[in-house]
Amino acid sequence: MRVLVLGAGVIGVCVAYYLRRAGHDVEVVERRDAAALETSYANAGEVSPGYSAPWAGPGIPIKAIKWMLMTHSPLVIWPLLDLDMWRWGAMMLANCTAKAYALNKSRMVPIAEYSRDCMKALRADTGITYDERTQGTLQLFRTHKQLDGTAKDIEVLRQYGVPYQVLDRAGFVAVEPGLRHTQDKFVGALRLPGDETGDCHRFTQRLAAMAAQQGVRFRYDTTIHGLDRVGDRIVGVNTTAGTFGADRIVLALGSYSPLMLRSLGLRIPVYPVKGYSITLPIVDASRAPESTIMDETHKVAVTRLGERIRVGGTAELAGYSTALREPRRATLEHVVTDLFPGGGDVAKSEFWCGLRPMTPDGTPIIGPTRYDNLLLATGHGTLGWTMAAGTGRVIADLVSGRTPEIPLEGLTMARYQR
Repeated sequence: MRVLVLGAGVIGVCVAYYLRRAGHDVEVVERRDAAALETSYANAGEVSPGYSAPWAGPGIPIKAIKWMLMTHSPLVIWPLLDLDMWRWGAMMLANCTAKAYALNKSRMVPIAEYSRDCMKALRADTGITYDERTQGTLQLFRTHKQLDGTAKDIEVLRQYGVPYQVLDRAGFVAVEPGLRHTQDKFVGALRLPGDETGDCHRFTQRLAAMAAQQGVRFRYDTTIHGLDRVGDRIVGVNTTAGTFGADRIVLALGSYSPLMLRSLGLRIPVYPVKGYSITLPIVDASRAPESTIMDETHKVAVTRLGERIRVGGTAELAGYSTALREPRRATLEHVVTDLFPGGGDVAKSEFWCGLRPMTPDGTPIIGPTRYDNLLLATGHGTLGWTMAAGTGRVIADLVSGRTPEIPLEGLTMARYQR
């Protein structure tokens, strides 16, 4: 079967790889000159099924107000005359209930854990390397209130059988020796030993090269203008290189997915939430992280990627703006120097931002649409890297007429049409 994959971020490339492995004729269309040059380029580096939870939850509206008043705020909102932003925000607020949180979490955890298992199998099959580490995630708490607040999260972790450890200072320093210099700033930690880390950009580019060797065609420097439909089928993809047709089309355009779908009469509540990162070289490994540390106060992740440190965080609602704002850099620099002083050279850091495709319920949108040859793989938010391999497998199974190994209930766009 001939399949067109739209987008060559980590989701699109994983979809293409698994489709080709299933025997399909696959072509990928991407506007940039290589894979993973937008949101997949410099994310926080976490592959964190244990940390897969919706942003919307009980108490979040009050927390959001407090966050915005912080000097180093994890949340920034630029009010725009954008109905999509306000509609998305209203839907997110509607999901800030205990019932909605439990339902959304129950949809996110299976695809995240399945994806982790797919990633392990992919590494074994291909030997791919990407500065990967399998040493877990450490969530650090500066106050006893934060530590006590983990009780509900631990209850959910137990429910889904996710391994965890609650650690005191001696415990988290044993896992992350670089914190011995700053341990007194924290009262404890929650460790998720099943989580992984790695360079998403490096992984995606190497997987794209492997897919190309197996016959996947990558059409770079090609902008997609729109989709042509006749009845209940998509009959053409209009691009700067001409119009292409296919038996199946998989749309994996991240935050730009809803813009492409509007002309088809399809609406999905995916909105860009900008995230920032800095990447700096390690100058003293004894003062650097071993894996990923999440600073619960600032909602910033600090990750070891080979001989580099990646610091990622901030949720900024600013439409499709990719402007780099210096206050966000200051926050990231503050966190890494506060946790690991002397570990990396901040003066040599690379500053970056990307648009995370967020749904208001936190759950991605994977699977069929009302057009019988159009499938979606979008809306993964901060968990695209975590859920990429599993998403690729699910899409490949659907295109091949096989029942996916995890249930699709609650993952498709049908949940917004009720």
